[in-house]
Formats: sequence, structure tokens, C-alpha cells
Amino acid sequence: MQRRTLIRTALASSIASSFAAAGLPAFAQSSNNWPTGKAITYLVPFPAGGTTDVLGRLIGQKLGTALGTSVIIDNKGGAGGSVGSEIGARAAPDGFTLVGGTISSHAINVSLYPKLGYDPQKSFAPVTLIGTNPVVLVVNQASPYKTLKDVLEASKAKAGGLSSASAGTGTSQHLALELLAFKSGVKFTHIPYKGSGPAIQDVIGGQVDMMFDTTVVAGPHIQSGKLRAIAVTSAKRLASMPDVPTVAESGVQGLSDFEVVSWQALFVPAGTPSPVVERLHTEIRKILATPEMQDKLKGFGMEPADLTTAQIAAFQKAEVEKWAGVIKAAGIKAE
Repeated sequence: MQRRTLIRTALASSIASSFAAAGLPAFAQSSNNWPTGKAITYLVPFPAGGTTDVLGRLIGQKLGTALGTSVIIDNKGGAGGSVGSEIGARAAPDGFTLVGGTISSHAINVSLYPKLGYDPQKSFAPVTLIGTNPVVLVVNQASPYKTLKDVLEASKAKAGGLSSASAGTGTSQHLALELLAFKSGVKFTHIPYKGSGPAIQDVIGGQVDMMFDTTVVAGPHIQSGKLRAIAVTSAKRLASMPDVPTVAESGVQGLSDFEVVSWQALFVPAGTPSPVVERLHTEIRKILATPEMQDKLKGFGMEPADLTTAQIAAFQKAEVEKWAGVIKAAGIKAE
């Protein structure tokens, strides 16, 4: 028995020494503390105020408490999440850099930008799929448009079509607009911003006619009366917005199968040791499973997810392939 104990001690010491030699933290299963006390950088590849930022701040605060360290939110917006994601891909694979990935940064952009500075699958290791959510078409409260048919008719009558903001080229907001244009045969003028925050403010202010945005960002403005919801892009109506019809319910020819579902996930740079990834996955999964977080996600109109890292990788691969087909069929190009 004593000999077995000595062997276990020696093995544990050897593993810890290996992590230390590589400059990586040794994640003891019995410890709640982040061994080095070094702060974690949570890269949000969009400006403050967007979905990824809101979720990052909610998760980051609780993750810091769970690991006994601080989590710093670092907003690096631009190119539909590509700028911040590229920074994350080049970060040290030591568990101290998290990247808030989205359908745009980690599925769409690889087919949209000819020279993307990272591979959404090969450059990262998945940690957690936070959840999925549809986007909702909104207009200013003073807008004369009340239905999707109103929007389409007005865009047909206007030279260049109605203006529609997005969080950036290649985002789910942009792709939803392009799909609407492709399937309805109606033209719009796309106005890309560096994030949802500044984009939706211009819709509220009346500088832009409309916008597809996630329910996380648009929801509070709809509830406050600053925005009017026209339609959601889910297959069914949302429990959080039961009076808002789906795009498919509009009765417009060609839109009966219209559906766009966005998603939010967390990644770390490729090469991050498996024990580090699993520790992060476990802690964040615990956070997301709390009644408080479940209620927040559902209140945002999000469908919470609980997948293993292998399942997330398979989901991401399918999304990359799906949107590659959509982008090619619709002839969508980066602006």
C-alpha cells in the first residue's frame, strides 16, 4: 500500500512538473483555484453592447469567482468578428485566453473572406456552446412599417432599397438580410457596422431603416418601445415574443422555409492542453446550468445548449459546410 502511494505521488509530481516546464497551469481536480492567479483574457471580437459582449460579461464574472482569479473582457471588433478571432488564434495556448465565438466568426467568415487570418476549426479548440438564438427584424418605433410585407413593398419602391444595418459583413444579421433578399427577390442596402451596439443605436435614432439583430440585443429595446419587432427568423414563434410572427408566416412566396439561427460559443487557441480545456468546459458548464443563467438565456430568447467538446466540434463543422453552401448559392460577397 505504501509503495502504491509513493508511485501515485511520484506520478502526480511528474505531471505537475511537466505542466510547469511547459509554462502551463497544473489543474488539480480537487482545487477550486486557478493555480497561477494570472488573469484570464476573454476576447470578445465585437464592440461592447452586442450579444457576445453581454454573455461574456455574465460568464466572465462567475468564471473568475469559480477559478479564484479575474477575467478581463477585451473587446476587439471588426470584420464580422474576424479581427478579434485572429488575435485569439495567435494567443498562447495556455488556458488564459478565451474567445467568444459566433456563427459569423467561427462558421460564416471562412467562406466570405478570401484571406481570413485563421481557420475557424483548425485554429481553435471548442470549450462550450452557450446557446442558439434566432434574429429578429426590427424597425424604429416611428417607422410606418408594421409587417414584413410592408418592408418588402417599401424596399421595392425605393431606389437601392431600404437600408439595413448589421454588426458587420458576414454576421448572422447580414446573412439574414441577404437570404431575405435572395429568396424574396427584393433589394436592400446593407450598412455594416463594427458591432450590434452602434448599429442598433442608429436604427433607434432613425438613421437606418431596419436591422436583423439577435434577440439578446434587440429584446430590451423592443420591450422599452424604442423598436418594433417585425418578424423572427426561427421556425416557430418565440416564447419570449409570442406576438411576433416568423418570417415564414409572412405569406410571402419563397419564404415558407426561411430560417436563420445564430449561436454563441467559447473557444481557446488550438494546442491548449486537454486538461485545461476540460477544466474550463466543466466550470463554464456549471455556470450555464444554474437556474439564474438558464433564466437569463431563455429571457434573451436563447435556447441553452449542453454539448461535449466533441459534439461542439461536429456542430461547428456542419455549420461551416451549411453556410458555405448558402453563401455560394446566394452569391454573397464581403463588402
